[in-house]
Amino acid sequence: MLKRSLLSGLFWVLLANLLVKPFWILGIEVGVQNAVGEEMYGFYYAILSLSFILNILLDLGITNFNTRNIAQNPKLISKHLSGLLTIKLLLFALYLVVAFSVGALLGYGSRQFRLLAWVCLNQFLNSLILYLRSNFEGLLLFKWDSLLSVLDRLLMIVICVFLLWCPMGQGPFRIEWFVGAQTAAYIATALLALAVLIRKTGLKRLTWNRAFSLAIIRKSLPFALLVLLMASYNRIDPVMLQLLSPADAADHNVGIYAGAFRLLDALTMIAYLVSVPLLPIFSKLTKSQVVPSSASNDSELSSITIMMFSMMMVFSITAACTLSALSEPLMQLLYNNHIDEYSNVFSILIFCIIPISTTYVFGTLLTAAGRLRQLNIFAAGSLIANILINLFCIPRWGAEGSAFAALGAQCLMATAQVAAAVKHFKMRISPSYILKLAFFTLSVIAMSFCTPHISWWIALVVIATASIGMAMLLKLINIKEIIKELKQ
Repeated sequence: MLKRSLLSGLFWVLLANLLVKPFWILGIEVGVQNAVGEEMYGFYYAILSLSFILNILLDLGITNFNTRNIAQNPKLISKHLSGLLTIKLLLFALYLVVAFSVGALLGYGSRQFRLLAWVCLNQFLNSLILYLRSNFEGLLLFKWDSLLSVLDRLLMIVICVFLLWCPMGQGPFRIEWFVGAQTAAYIATALLALAVLIRKTGLKRLTWNRAFSLAIIRKSLPFALLVLLMASYNRIDPVMLQLLSPADAADHNVGIYAGAFRLLDALTMIAYLVSVPLLPIFSKLTKSQVVPSSASNDSELSSITIMMFSMMMVFSITAACTLSALSEPLMQLLYNNHIDEYSNVFSILIFCIIPISTTYVFGTLLTAAGRLRQLNIFAAGSLIANILINLFCIPRWGAEGSAFAALGAQCLMATAQVAAAVKHFKMRISPSYILKLAFFTLSVIAMSFCTPHISWWIALVVIATASIGMAMLLKLINIKEIIKELKQ
């Protein structure tokens, strides 16, 4: 039953996002970067990355805690909604103080502070939407969650299309317009999500209960530390790149990194969307398992874990090998200048999709099982590794050095999570499964070597089709089981 809920939720979430977000990332964001230039987009992206790192102050782990808690105790939603919304508003005030203090320490000027203010508002609104969505996820209302997951981007697309391609004499496109479009879209989405939840829960007013708030924050702090550490090693590269690059090349290097990161970000979104229905499903399973370490390969928990990991490996290995080989034509398709620089960074950075996909499966499983102390230790180690590699690589290789640092940190985190999950749940992974996965990987690598001799789009279609076919033959993907569950 839970496997059916997972596949159904995954279907709706992926369907909604695949219809909207690729155009947002590869159409609108690329269009904005081409319109304002690499340096100006790098100026914005460095501020955005700083806001992402501090984003945990807006949430303190409440969203992940709430998803897990509501999935295990659905009747608590009415009690928690009012109190948690009040906490979110207070955290926004704290976030603004810290963000502006850090900006002052980094030597921000007046224009950077103005942009930071709007970016911080957008981060709050996005955090609010994610919290409101966590209630739908905890209740397994995946259709509502799917709608809300794309509504903000859909509204942004409409606004930005008008600003980019229907200028009507308002002058060259400015990065501030892009940020303003996000603000309007986030407000509309948050209001809709809040209206639906009020109707479902009967919320009449916000309340402040000091004891309740402290109890919730205390329970969510381990989630908060994990999100902070993961956001840091995921987003610190552009910040360090700006600090360690020569002054006259800092914004340019960050802009190149941001452009190369964009396609990885689009693919990472798919891996993230898989984890959205996984967390409540895993939370229910780990709650019902009195002795988690007694899980076997035949249990529903192990079955779902291996199924989702296999699907993620087929997707990520195919994407990484193929797109790295096609990096130059893809960057030519997206950008107008500096193609070689984009291509060199992207060909390294895209391999991050493999450990990131692994993390979204096994990290979600460990989170649902409450293994937060372990995850925090892993994330702290990955952050330290990322900083050390950046300190060594950026002065020598610039944006390419940051790409190596990102890949190293992601691989370290993924390896630690897989080892911890296999040990804790006593999962027995058969040697035949490992051999199948290795054979699949080598086959995709071999196919990707053929891409320079054919058109890039033909190569994408052929390798994607061949990879899916091979995965089905090797039974890494059991398409019959998936169709059966979806039909039921």
